[in-house]
Amino acid sequence: MTEHYFTKQPLSELRVHKIKVNINGKDYEFFTASGLFSLKKLDKASRLLINKSIINDKWKVLDLGCGYGIIGICLKILYPNIDLTMSDINKRAIMISKKNINKHNIKAKILQSAGFENINNKFDTILLNPPQAAGKSVCFSLIKNSKEHLTKDGILQVVGRHNKGGKTLSDYMKEIFGNVDDSVKKSGIRVYVSKNI
Repeated sequence: MTEHYFTKQPLSELRVHKIKVNINGKDYEFFTASGLFSLKKLDKASRLLINKSIINDKWKVLDLGCGYGIIGICLKILYPNIDLTMSDINKRAIMISKKNINKHNIKAKILQSAGFENINNKFDTILLNPPQAAGKSVCFSLIKNSKEHLTKDGILQVVGRHNKGGKTLSDYMKEIFGNVDDSVKKSGIRVYVSKNI
């Protein structure tokens, strides 16, 4: 059985890769590694979240389940004044994210955390490309617990393939927050946004 990336301590052999990513017309290089999500290229859902997320340059931002850190780091490059926190359950993800933070010379807090177990702060926005391979209950838990970690009027931004589980996530966001918008769409992928009102 293939080990999946939503695990605290990957057992697979560590193989570090590099990928090139073009964001807003500029090329950036990132480290990735075996045992992490989308290790050979930037996945379309993460790219859509980077390009279309709602960000204010003064916000406190959490990249929840950051993987190798590409969403948070790209947003910090685009919005240098955000106060960025990145977290992941996966020890290897934390290690590779730190390498990418250092490579791009950005300032960010990074911590290993299963969901919100080690996160106490509140954020203006939480960004999530949910670990759907881990199952619906894990994704629902991340959405539900996001609410208490958002400031008043803070927003949760979740990306997903609408016909491959995304609609279920969207419906649950509406149940928890009382609202959801999915006006950002591309190639079957949507960014779902709920406001903590």
